[in-house]
Amino acid sequence: MFTAPAAAQPGDATARPITARRPRRANPLASARVQSLLLLITLLGAWEGAVRLFKVPRHLVPPVSDIGVALWRGLAAGPMAKDGFWYHGGVTLAEILLGFFVGGGIGLAIGIVVSQMPKLEALLEPYVAALQSVPKVAVAPIIVVWLGFGIGSKVVIICLLTFFPVLVTSIAGFKAVDPDRIDLLRSLSATPWQIFRKARFPSALPYIFAGLNMAAAFSVVGAVVGEFVGAQAGLGVLILQMEAQADTGGSFAVCVVLSLIGILLTSLLRRVQRRVLHWMPADSAQRTVNA
Repeated sequence: MFTAPAAAQPGDATARPITARRPRRANPLASARVQSLLLLITLLGAWEGAVRLFKVPRHLVPPVSDIGVALWRGLAAGPMAKDGFWYHGGVTLAEILLGFFVGGGIGLAIGIVVSQMPKLEALLEPYVAALQSVPKVAVAPIIVVWLGFGIGSKVVIICLLTFFPVLVTSIAGFKAVDPDRIDLLRSLSATPWQIFRKARFPSALPYIFAGLNMAAAFSVVGAVVGEFVGAQAGLGVLILQMEAQADTGGSFAVCVVLSLIGILLTSLLRRVQRRVLHWMPADSAQRTVNA
């Protein structure tokens, strides 16, 4: 006859308390940001140690400590101090933003028009290729002669650098739309504007953001190139002044500020991209940007 097992008594040795498993703590070193920061610290430490170990002259390669001191000195200056980073950085940032928005906007607008007119694309393709092949560094002095040392010449130089990436990627994006989606919308009697708004433009957005990310980096380069050629203020002018004084640490510090501006612009663009492309998987968007 079947009998149920007896319940374990409080004094029974076989009775074991049931304990809940504690959740494992996340390893902070597994974070990509932490690993990137540790890599940066390691590289800077190796730089500092190598310069001091091999006694490299400071005017050739400054130690990291000199760059840090120059960076602190430039950031500690007043907002309107002509030898500080805030005044010159504000001028360069204004040039970058104006050139980026104007050049990127014109490139996107022309890309939309050209993508809708295949004959116009075939007509303009050799001219676009020719203009894109012209080195912008060679054209920069001519633009400065035409427009002077003010902000206008820098904005035009940045526009030339940011225009082509957005134009090329936007045209490629509008061509990459799935033909089945177009046929489906046409079967539903959709107008050309509805097809563009519902199919073509959403499909092109990952490519457009890829072009904008490249344009953001080019805009920083264009601003510095324009200021090297001729300017009254800006981080490029500050680099030339420090190089004339053999202040290599200060020149490296200005390059750090330029890098931070580029990182800030790229981070803002990626935030906007995540909000706009919320319907797209993150890994797919990242592959499109890196393509």
